[in-house]
Amino acid sequence: MAQVGELQELSFDKAQVQIYASRQDLGAAAARNAAELIQQAVREKGRARIMVATGNSQLDVVAALVLRRDIQWSAVEVFHMDEYVGIEKTHPSSFRYWIHNRLEQKVHPARIEYIQGDAPDLDVEIARYSKMLSEAPMDVAFVGFGENGHIAFNDPHVADFQDPAVVKRVLLDDVCRAQQAGEGHFASFDAVPKDALTVTCSGLFSAASWVCAVPERRKAEAVRNALEGPVSTACPASLVRRHPNAHVYLDRESASLLSAVSDNKSPA
Repeated sequence: MAQVGELQELSFDKAQVQIYASRQDLGAAAARNAAELIQQAVREKGRARIMVATGNSQLDVVAALVLRRDIQWSAVEVFHMDEYVGIEKTHPSSFRYWIHNRLEQKVHPARIEYIQGDAPDLDVEIARYSKMLSEAPMDVAFVGFGENGHIAFNDPHVADFQDPAVVKRVLLDDVCRAQQAGEGHFASFDAVPKDALTVTCSGLFSAASWVCAVPERRKAEAVRNALEGPVSTACPASLVRRHPNAHVYLDRESASLLSAVSDNKSPA
């Protein structure tokens, strides 16, 4: 059954794609799917483990998710997928700050674990967080696509689809850093940290389901490369086409370059 604002459904290899009229409709649809997956895990296992993405592309999803009344948050364990090196949790651009204010303080999940990007020993922190992620399977990962096709902070030059690590330290590329400044998280390109800790591509892939919300025109090229280009670390988001249960939510603008869109034009 078509949902409110839904314009078209497509599939690209294993990835199921839905295109919506607006980013608000996209966010509501992604939140609805995520709620179903979370509650299914709670029913079957007594708890759900989810990995939350951050950034502007996730604003509508998380805003819709915290308003839903069909999620038993007292049975949900929350993790996240990346953090800047050297950033304190109180820094307005910290992903811990983002999740604390937009999710944790609103729904109070049973457990929430953060990557400590300002830990005194980053190797110890990587081992600690990797161990927690590996304690049990992840049920849902919210995976956004960066402007350069990154997933989490796996930029093309550091992405590895067979990565033996679960979490690693990476050097951010210039396109990624420019995106962080362009979204308003930092005052300038030079203010964006050069390093981050990130869950790896293989760490993300191990989640049972992916919910990928990718709105806005500035993501259109990454969407086209991910869905219609080669499955390659040149566009890490292309890994979505290999995942056994991945749902991608687009709006008119982010879908505008897809040749598979009806009549080879932007959905209207």
